[in-house]
Amino acid sequence: MAKQPADIKSLSFEKALAELEAIVQKLESGEAELEASIALYERGAALKAHCEAKLKSAQEKIEKIVVGENGKPKTEPASFD
Repeated sequence: MAKQPADIKSLSFEKALAELEAIVQKLESGEAELEASIALYERGAALKAHCEAKLKSAQEKIEKIVVGENGKPKTEPASFD
């Protein structure tokens, strides 16, 4: 993964996603000039990578409770397949 600007690293998932959505809308509208579009695309790629990393981290933290062989609850990593 490419190194992200410090300001992106500090964004919450929700703020990064909102900014990414705004960038996509602007690029789809065709409002931005070529150079600005390239810069927006690069920032969007960094935001996408940041959001994916945040989601992966959250996924790894989620655990589900199951009943073990001894009848007592235990935790194990959640499966999202």
